[in-house]
Amino acid sequence: MREIIARRSLLEFRPGDICNLGYGVSQLIGEIAAAEGITGDLTLTVEQGIFGGAPAGGPDGGAGVNFQAMLEQPSMFDFYDGGGLDIASLSFAEIDAEGNVNVHEFDDRPRGPGGFINIANRTGRINFVGSLTARGLRTSVVDGALQITQEGRQQKLVPTVKQISFSAARARAKGQHITYITERAVFVLGSEGPVLTEVADGVDVERDVMAQMGFRPQVAPDLRRMDPRVFRPGRMGGAADFAREETT
Repeated sequence: MREIIARRSLLEFRPGDICNLGYGVSQLIGEIAAAEGITGDLTLTVEQGIFGGAPAGGPDGGAGVNFQAMLEQPSMFDFYDGGGLDIASLSFAEIDAEGNVNVHEFDDRPRGPGGFINIANRTGRINFVGSLTARGLRTSVVDGALQITQEGRQQKLVPTVKQISFSAARARAKGQHITYITERAVFVLGSEGPVLTEVADGVDVERDVMAQMGFRPQVAPDLRRMDPRVFRPGRMGGAADFAREETT
């Protein structure tokens, strides 16, 4: 499931983009981009200082392979704060009906937002990534279709977030392009809140999406199926996609 979300997030990246990969699901993007053969067409970065190459994930987060430079963290944040990023892929804990995101208050453990606020407020395009529900969610893929074998007990798309780590109103005022990516559905930030734009094959919109949310989003008139490549094993053909974009 995490790989599905990371693969779909990577599809928002464009040749030449300078990108930030946040903690969690987004850490998988470096490995996926390397397998696709497109790390040379992107500049992937992480806040610990890796600039370029393929940042590592999991317990090796903060390391990388074939990177161009390793910066001190304050210098990396000078770059982020100066608007150096084209796109970022960041995790979410909650999203609400207005499109606000909470990343730092979701259980009994005290925590801060880290560099999330710096990155999210200075980047033109942001993918917020995570599962639609939590606590027990289990999925499988059968013949390219997503199956929800056990629904999560906790909704993550809620009427109102506990804390606002990212303001949708401010994003709209600044003209940021915001995409919310889950394993079964994709939303974009519209004029009033998240708009459902894509659903996975095998997913019933009412049962598996609407009924698992704390609010009812707008639905795009051209609601599409998520790119089937994100659910298939093997490469997605990212290098060929980038080559076509570079020639158009």
